[in-house]
Amino acid sequence: MMIADRIQTLIHATEVGGGSRWMKYISLAVALVALVGFYDLRAYRNFYSPEAMDVAQVARNVAEGRGYTTEFIRPFSLYLVQKHNRVVHPGEILSTNAMDFAQINRPHPDLANAPVYPTVLAGLMKVWTPDWKVQLHKPFWSEGGRFLRYKAEFRIAIFNQILLLAVVALTFLLAKKLFDGPAAWLAALLTLGSDLLWKFSVSGLSTLLVLVIFLGLIWLLVKVEELGRAELPDPRRLFILAITIGLLTGLGMLTRYSFGWLIVPVVVFLTLFGGARRTGLAAAAMLAFALMVSPWIARNLAVSGTIFGTAGYAVAEGTFVFPSTNLMQSLNPNLNSVYGMMPYVRKFAENTRYILQNGLLQANGVWVGALFFAGLLLGLRNLAARRLRYFTMMCLGVFIIAEALGRTQLSIITPEMNSENLLALLTPLVAIFGVAFFLTLLNQMNVPTPQVRYGVIALLAVIACQPLIGTLVSKASPVAYPPYYPPDIQKIAGWMRPDELTMSDVPWAVAWYGDRQCTWTTINSQYEFFALNDYIKPVHALYLTLGTMDARLITECLQGGVDSWGNFVLKTVAANQIPSQFPLKASGRLSGFGLFLTDRQRWASE
Repeated sequence: MMIADRIQTLIHATEVGGGSRWMKYISLAVALVALVGFYDLRAYRNFYSPEAMDVAQVARNVAEGRGYTTEFIRPFSLYLVQKHNRVVHPGEILSTNAMDFAQINRPHPDLANAPVYPTVLAGLMKVWTPDWKVQLHKPFWSEGGRFLRYKAEFRIAIFNQILLLAVVALTFLLAKKLFDGPAAWLAALLTLGSDLLWKFSVSGLSTLLVLVIFLGLIWLLVKVEELGRAELPDPRRLFILAITIGLLTGLGMLTRYSFGWLIVPVVVFLTLFGGARRTGLAAAAMLAFALMVSPWIARNLAVSGTIFGTAGYAVAEGTFVFPSTNLMQSLNPNLNSVYGMMPYVRKFAENTRYILQNGLLQANGVWVGALFFAGLLLGLRNLAARRLRYFTMMCLGVFIIAEALGRTQLSIITPEMNSENLLALLTPLVAIFGVAFFLTLLNQMNVPTPQVRYGVIALLAVIACQPLIGTLVSKASPVAYPPYYPPDIQKIAGWMRPDELTMSDVPWAVAWYGDRQCTWTTINSQYEFFALNDYIKPVHALYLTLGTMDARLITECLQGGVDSWGNFVLKTVAANQIPSQFPLKASGRLSGFGLFLTDRQRWASE
């Protein structure tokens, strides 16, 4: 065959034959990659969620062979580990901190994070090891000698953006299975255009991994429901699916503890719609779920004597008994009050009101959210879609309860970008049922031409994606300052030895950027500080950011008590008077605004 004939054949295959399909796929892939690149140039931001830095530093410890340990030390974690070890070793007498019942003179076990996401990130770090030093003289990572982006965080963002594209693909497949092609494309487009999901993709949080697990779980539930309606269902296949559903729910719980509440709607769904063997399927899923999470619970019990470590006390955080972050910063908390009901009733009532007023319509925007709630009342012809709608409503109820009770100060520090935002997991389902209702209305409209129909659809897409469009148009700085400035934090860390303990109001940032053991500031600057410094481990440095230095003068400094950190900063900075009994006297200068005190001058060579 001549070259001209070959070219003609190739053109024909590309335009008419099977090659046209591949060209569409390639064009779509190029467009998605271009969108990711454009978003990262315009809207990428370094980590600003404490959880993201906390998880990342745990992942680095795992990747470097230090086990599932943390350099972000919560005083409450020291309390739990110390209390447990005293019970396990009753013959030992804690006379000095040399006993190390708190396990702080060695790698401290992490009691705050579920294990799957840090382990996944650890694998990423092993395969694609980043440069841990901030770059101040390389393009893209810096500009004019000023820090812009942290390479390790950017790589984690790329990984999560791949997960975002997987979420879009799973949304498309699920919508196509339940409805049709046009509904699938529109639902996928609205999911891809969710500004909230894009923000999660660069936040460093586990939300998108949890979403992939959640959509996989929904797909399996739809398959079980479909097989259960068959005249002669295969029981072996049904039970394999039920066990997989239980394992997947357990995997989700080991990625984010609050995800475990989904076992309730899962069991109810299997009981109602599992067919003739529905009771056995529900029991199999429940047993598989229990087997999946049991080893990790056993680990937590062995390390701290608690089922979920510090994370299990999230329900007590934010109550009037332990307001703000007081519980996590307490070295000797009075836990007797956590067994009463009134703190939780008040917390649930207050947070539920906030969620109902502010959280329900934010997943895909107000318009798509309104279509979603209207679509829940729609009479659907597809039986699987109707039954999945019931599951969605159960998930909505469970998420509202779990989010209201589990809401902590993290939701105040980063209102949308936190692992406590469970309603964000419903984003694909909101898009699917919202699109189903919208297309039903559109089909009933007397549209004169197909062009007008496409115009109405395009108008919905533009309105729904308007927050993302606005984010892309208004370019933002990637630096999450205040309070985080990685060059300063790495500078401080360079002054400290790996075995020395630092205290800070942003210990997660010191642990992540500085790779140094750092404890959260204790509940006060006197009694609890000295209890930690004198009897657990000496504190060699104190680093306070604008988060503490910008404290309200009256409520946090003057009325906070003579031993509050706000009052400490007021005396140290404004009056230039470090308390006489405070062991850290040397002060170091930082390029940003912050207070750094240490036990001796460590920067003589500078």
